[in-house]
Parts: sequence; C-alpha cells; structure tokens
Amino acid sequence: MLVSDFDFPLPPDLIAERPAVPRDSARLLHYRAGEGIDPKTWVVRDLPLLLRPDDILVFNDTRVIPARLFGRRDRGPSEVKVEALLLRPVGGRQWQAMLRPARRLKPGDAITFDGGIRAEMVERNGDQLVLQFDRDDAGLLVALEQVGAMPLPPYITAQRAADERDRSDYQTMFAEKLGAIAAPTAGLHFTPDLTEKLKEIGVRFARVTLHVGAGTFLPVKVDRVEDHQMHAEWGEVSAATVEAVQAARAAGGRVIAIGTTSLRLLESAARQTGELRPFTGETDIFITPGFDFRVADGLLTNFHLPKSTLVMLVAAFVGIAGQRAIYRHAVDNGFRFYSYGDTSLLFRQPRR
Repeated sequence: MLVSDFDFPLPPDLIAERPAVPRDSARLLHYRAGEGIDPKTWVVRDLPLLLRPDDILVFNDTRVIPARLFGRRDRGPSEVKVEALLLRPVGGRQWQAMLRPARRLKPGDAITFDGGIRAEMVERNGDQLVLQFDRDDAGLLVALEQVGAMPLPPYITAQRAADERDRSDYQTMFAEKLGAIAAPTAGLHFTPDLTEKLKEIGVRFARVTLHVGAGTFLPVKVDRVEDHQMHAEWGEVSAATVEAVQAARAAGGRVIAIGTTSLRLLESAARQTGELRPFTGETDIFITPGFDFRVADGLLTNFHLPKSTLVMLVAAFVGIAGQRAIYRHAVDNGFRFYSYGDTSLLFRQPRR
C-alpha cells in the first residue's frame, strides 16, 4: 500500500486557524458504512439527534502542556535564536525535545529561554535532542504554564503565532492529566451544555488517557505505508472505563471513540485478548486498512492532513472508498480542516 494512495487536493483556505464559536457550532458530517454520507449537514450540537440511549462516548482526558519555548544559545559572539518543543521527560531533569535550528546546536551548548529557564543540550538522538534543565520536572511545568506557548500544529503556526486565546481554545473541557504536546482535537467540540443534553437522553461517558506525542507533528516520509514507524505514546485505560464500556455494550449501546487518540488506545487495550482490558503503558499501534477493530463502533474525528496516518486510520475504519468519498464531500462542501476545524461522526459496519 502506497502513502500516495491517501493523498487528496486540499485548498489552503479550508484550513481552520481558529475554532468555531461556540465550540458545538462546528459542522458535522455524518457517515454510516453501507449507507454512505448523510446528505444533511449537521452541527455538533445535533449529536443528541444522532446518538441513542446507552451509546457510550469515550474521551481522552489528557491535558496539553504549553511546551513551546523561545530563547537563545549562549555560545560565541553572535546570538542564535532557539525554538524548542518539549516532548517528554526522560529523567534526571532531562527532556526529549525538537529544536530549531538543530544543526547549530551541539552537546554542551547552554540555552536561556524566556522566563529565565536555562538548559544544556546534552545529547542528539536522530531528529530529537535531549535538554537538561536547571530545575526539576515539577518546577519546569510551573514555569511552562507562565511562559510557554501552546504547541499548535505547524499548519497553524505557519499562518500565525500561538496567543493567549489558544491557552483555552486548545484544551478540551475534559483536559485533566498533564502530559500531551497536542490536543485530542475531536474533544474540542464539546461544551458543558451539550454533555448535559447527551446525558439527559441516556448517552454514557467514559475516559481514557493518551498523552499525544511527537508523531502528531511528524510527516510520513516513506513511500510504502508498511515502512512507517509510529512514535510510542503513553496511555491508560482504567478498570472503571472497561466496566463502563462493557455495561454500555451489554445494554445495546455503541462504543464511540471521541477522536483517533481514544480509538487507538481502546484498540491497543484489546490487542492481546480480543476483548477490552485495563491497560497502562506505551503504544505505537498503527491502524491501516485491513485492521481488525475489536472495540469501537463509531468515531468522532476532525478532517486530517493528506497522506497522514490519521487519514489511513479513517480509511481502515470506513474503508478506502468510504474515506475518499468523505474527504471529497468535505472539500466540495467547504468543511473546515484540521485541529480547529469541523468534524465527522463515522460508523463502521456492525460486528457480525
């Protein structure tokens, strides 16, 4: 299977730079395998009309770290401006990071970031570097909340810098457990009012945690899908969530993953036994056409980058023909794409 099989033309003016206001006013494409695309254009606040009692929505409750820092290298007579995206702690006050300009940095270089945060570049590991900071992880996280910028995706930062509004726009209402460097963007569409309306009709709720990592930012650089290696991300599915999913399914409800991160974690937790089980650890699951889904019946997901692993996941969920029809319809009808864009509610063929 070729990565080019998942390419499609996307007019730049369809890339959303800001979210819909209010959040649940974003447009929603509704698709059912075997039936096709619903000709009606819905909005997210219509979800109570599209869901059924005992359906269970599974959200990712990760919280985004303001993980982008700006500073300067403290070596030599000429100042070198440095931009860092912190990826994850690796112990001993050290963090994996992506830096620009990486080629002008070498082990031993000292960097002073905004807010007086100091670090030393100690190691290079492929396209990632390791920084050792002047404070422990807890102290660094406190400082990041004060001076760090939200790590918006490159297709937004190419148009504008992150600002104070993004500190709230780029967190879901479920954000609780600090650790992600990208938002689980399908969850951005929910509001307290919408969740109350869903509960009133009997829709159930559950949470998982997947700390979204560097893979979200990195393009697929190989020609064949099979040659791509996913970055590992840490996740947890609790026993309480497993019980909630099992109870909903026993009552006749459907399991609907809110976002690709929730779906990937649910399916990771069912890989060994075929049934959903509690899970804690790293997953590098790569979902492509032909994948055997064992948990999710439905998926709420935004519209993704051409040739991305997320478009491949959608193709696995609804079939390649379904994915192509959905994205052609979205482009032709002016749906807004990517993190701050519109969304889709997709149902795959029911399990036999």
